[in-house]
Amino acid sequence: MLAGALGDLMLGLLASCLSGLAVWLWQRGRHNRDLRLRMRVVGARPGDTCLIVMNNKYGAPGTTHHHDVQAMIEAAVVSHNLECEVEVVRSDDFRGSNGNRPEFCIGGPLGSNVRSAGHVAHTLPGVTFHPYTHPQHPLAFEAGGVLHRWRGGDEAYALLAKFTAPGGERPVILVCGQTALTNHAALYFLRRSYGRIADTVASTDRFCLLLKVPSIRTYGHQGVVLDRDLTDVAFTPGT
Repeated sequence: MLAGALGDLMLGLLASCLSGLAVWLWQRGRHNRDLRLRMRVVGARPGDTCLIVMNNKYGAPGTTHHHDVQAMIEAAVVSHNLECEVEVVRSDDFRGSNGNRPEFCIGGPLGSNVRSAGHVAHTLPGVTFHPYTHPQHPLAFEAGGVLHRWRGGDEAYALLAKFTAPGGERPVILVCGQTALTNHAALYFLRRSYGRIADTVASTDRFCLLLKVPSIRTYGHQGVVLDRDLTDVAFTPGT
């Protein structure tokens, strides 16, 4: 009877070990799949140094809005989750190619981030950004003949684009929101929506997504949703 009890105990221990190993292998496999998906969408690999290009608060050069700081933190978390180092540079001071460093460029091209202005002019000719002073459509995005208006505290938009800039070996993630809050919302969306992005775009090598932040007074940046894929028009002049 003792031998039988010991045999049962050994079988139970073996079953527990096998079960634990199966769970560990499943979790390990899921982690690796998730990591590969994040790498594919962001374009960064473990060991990379990711550049975060910080912008200026609109109308206040040399300062950064609270929500833009939060956007930079989101970009840093995305980088950390990919096991990357982070380097932060000011848009006013950074010139040249990002080289072999994936780049997060945060802020719109009109009075916030001069590097964004260069990226947009060279790479996103199909998108027009209306300034805050526009008499009819302040801060609106126009792409493919469609206006996407800023509605104060009620509704706003952001562009989330990925491309490789001239001279660069690694991609740029460009975030152009109509406000600092929408910059924050776009990086928040990126961190939480790799699968949604990969399922939406034709290629994760280059894309341009329009994100909408509705009911801002109620849900803030966390209410962000994917509005549409603008890739076909954003990278084509005159569309």
